[in-house]
Amino acid sequence: MKIYGLKTCDTCRKALKQLPDSTLADIRADGMPDGLLEAAYAQFGAKLVNTRSTTWRGLSEEERAGEPLDLLRAHPALMKRPLIERDGELFLGWDQNTKAALGAA
Repeated sequence: MKIYGLKTCDTCRKALKQLPDSTLADIRADGMPDGLLEAAYAQFGAKLVNTRSTTWRGLSEEERAGEPLDLLRAHPALMKRPLIERDGELFLGWDQNTKAALGAA
């Protein structure tokens, strides 16, 4: 199981702690595999972009109007976190539904 997020993100650290068999891929340092980013966008759509982040608030209106995948490639911290991949299945966020689906509830 792989968690895509930021090593400084509290939510990602909580997920990593509750999923001991997982590893964290820091998307700011390592980037996201293109195929995975596209698959996540196809599954989650606009939910993949965290519009409540400080990174989002720092963008201009022109940048915000850009293509979401291009925004996520240019600003990895804009992705809602964590994105968890388990056997080809994707989960977004660390809410009760994700915890239950991954057996960490």
